[in-house]
Amino acid sequence: KSHGIWSLSSILGSRPQGALDLPCRIDADNRTGLCKGQDLVRVPRGLPSGLHSLDLSYNKLQEITAGDFASMTQLRHLDLGYNNISRISPNAFLSNPLLEHLRLFNNSLKRIPALALQPLVNLRWLDMSNNLYHSVALDGIFGRLQHLRELSLGGPLLQDISRGDFAILKDTALQKFAIKSASSLRRYEAGAFSWLNTTELWCDMALDESAAALPLMLRDLRGKPLNYLRFRNLFEFTYYTGDADPFDGLAELQITKLVFYRGKFNENLLRLALLNVQRSHVRDLALVAIDFARSPWQNSSSMEAPAPRLDRLLLQDISNPDVLRFDWTFTWFSGVAALSIINVNFNYVPCDAWGEMRNVEALDISSNRLEDSYIYNQRCHYEGVMPKLESFVLATNQLLSLAVVAALTWTWPRLTRLDASHNGLGSLQETCQWSPTLRWLALHHNRVTAGTFGCLPTTLEYLDLSYSQLDRLDMDYFTRSPWLQELRLSGNKIKFIPSEWRCPRLEVLAIDGNSFGVINHGSFINMPRLISLAAGNNPYHCTCDLYLFLEETWRRGRPTLTDWPHNWTCYHPEPLLDTAVAAYAPRPLECNVPALVAVAVASTAVAVVACAVLCWKLDAGWYLRATYQLVRAKYGRRQTGATRRCSYHAFISYSCADAGWVRQELLHRLESTTPPYRLCIHERDFTPGRWIIDNIVENIERSAKVIFVLSRSFVDSEWCNYELYFAHQRAVGLGSEDVILVVKEPIDAQGLPRRFSRLRKMLGTKTYLEWPHEPGRRPFFWLQLRSLLGSPGGLGPAVGEEETAVDATT
Repeated sequence: KSHGIWSLSSILGSRPQGALDLPCRIDADNRTGLCKGQDLVRVPRGLPSGLHSLDLSYNKLQEITAGDFASMTQLRHLDLGYNNISRISPNAFLSNPLLEHLRLFNNSLKRIPALALQPLVNLRWLDMSNNLYHSVALDGIFGRLQHLRELSLGGPLLQDISRGDFAILKDTALQKFAIKSASSLRRYEAGAFSWLNTTELWCDMALDESAAALPLMLRDLRGKPLNYLRFRNLFEFTYYTGDADPFDGLAELQITKLVFYRGKFNENLLRLALLNVQRSHVRDLALVAIDFARSPWQNSSSMEAPAPRLDRLLLQDISNPDVLRFDWTFTWFSGVAALSIINVNFNYVPCDAWGEMRNVEALDISSNRLEDSYIYNQRCHYEGVMPKLESFVLATNQLLSLAVVAALTWTWPRLTRLDASHNGLGSLQETCQWSPTLRWLALHHNRVTAGTFGCLPTTLEYLDLSYSQLDRLDMDYFTRSPWLQELRLSGNKIKFIPSEWRCPRLEVLAIDGNSFGVINHGSFINMPRLISLAAGNNPYHCTCDLYLFLEETWRRGRPTLTDWPHNWTCYHPEPLLDTAVAAYAPRPLECNVPALVAVAVASTAVAVVACAVLCWKLDAGWYLRATYQLVRAKYGRRQTGATRRCSYHAFISYSCADAGWVRQELLHRLESTTPPYRLCIHERDFTPGRWIIDNIVENIERSAKVIFVLSRSFVDSEWCNYELYFAHQRAVGLGSEDVILVVKEPIDAQGLPRRFSRLRKMLGTKTYLEWPHEPGRRPFFWLQLRSLLGSPGGLGPAVGEEETAVDATT
């Protein structure tokens, strides 16, 4: 079939007025038409002539006319099931010689439409069962259907099967032949099935009133290539109580698989069936949905206990668990290799049952009502009772304890696979001892916690903990499980992927449908063999971590993201909510680490160069050196515990070229007053042996004022500039009135070097004294200077005096 985009087009091309609303869906290639369940009373006109498949089932069609499919010459598959068709025109399929699959199931045909089938020379599959015809006698036309492989006949009105009904099929090699009769077949004529040449026979026939017909049917099938035989409702209304063996002749058939679906069975009928199976070629026996009941008057203690050798025995959907020990023993399990007891409603396994299953290699007891104390009984002896068991399925029961499951199975020497899914396991804090041969464990749909890992076997190669409410992982378990190759954790509540997750042999990992939002390159770095990853349906943070992880995955070609891209959706940040991760495209430099580093380095280099140029322009080097010296000096003084006390009225800063003027004029005038001013000059008052910078800083801080003797020589002096800088730094905290500028020689403020920017600013904003060259104006100069210095007196001891006082005290 072609599966494309469907369009609502009931009628294409030429179509009658009013038919435009028919809701047939036609695929984009005009190959498949779906008109199922639309209450159609006739076949729509004008359907595409190129249709290969057409489904008209579940409608109200009553008749198929000659023109209904005349234009559909390419038709291969036609489904007319579940209608009310009572008549098919002899020319209905005249234009459909390519038809291979025709379904007329569950209609109202009163006779087999042989003439209508005549043109269908390529027909391979034909289902005409559940119609209203009374006879299944086949016309000679069926002999010409040489490609026919599956044929289904009969209906609720069929009561008689005659010897020659299927004679025309003697040369047709069928793969499947199915026959349905009335609720109680009235007559079966010996030889009717002898014409059949099929590998599968499905008999939906109730033999309540004609049980003797069954041995006749079985004898008719001798020597046939039949390998599959299925009975439905063999005894529909009553339990068989006859003395004859209805399965007589089964041992002479070549069948290897026998199925009983529905119908009534008592222990006598079941025993007869098993005894015949035991003598036959049957290796696969299934009892599905049978209605089993014991005969209260039956005593089977003296009868032979059947024990057929079977590759597989299936007991499924049986409401009465007594079927398991129908003869009061479990002997019939002793020769079974694969035993499945599914939905049989039992909740207890007796001790003797385990011993009878000594040859079972695969045991499936899923979908029952087993509880911990009923499946594991400490009074039973389990060691060595299942020497061949390799696969054990305990799914969909009522188990709560993993320790019980482990205790039950740990002595079974060949157990490799265990399925305990759909239970309540994992919520208990337990210690478990497992079979060392266990390699495969399924615990999905349980109640697993992080503590459950302490009870899991460490010999596993496969572990499934999906849909088990797990919210975090135990990393220690994976360290102790070196053989783990496939891990399934889908549908849990895991909130983050640990970066230290180490699983060196893991190849397949499923963590889709959890609650984590971040994965990155380091999430699976300790899983070097990982080749398959399912991680969709998580609330992803669409950030560079996720983007770079995906980029690295595409570059390496592994692991393969098996659910990409359909279930990968952004949850954060908010602007990207519900955006497909595949559509997340960050800006070029946002997640490109090498490019981002290159840009950052380049930007930093440019900034450094720019800063260097700016510092050179502004003479920042000098200021840095000066600041360093200031901090060093202040820190050194703080270390010695010195406190600021004024010992001088003024500190005089001058260049060596102005030393004569300072001694002869400035010191002479100020220190000869009564009381005298105490002045500090470097050549007289600095402490010998100390750092010059330390002397400058200390004496400036010990002076109430700082007098700068400005001249062209002052501007050229490096030490004068230091003194000016330190004085300005002190002035920031103590006030600019402490600085007195004396201009000895005229200087150009605008022509000062860049490092004298503070002096330039002072000269522009602060009143200064200018040394007059006219002697007559000098008295006024000294008067102004003394006014700025204030009255002499009120000072602490000088540096030398302070040291002398300290020595006297000690």
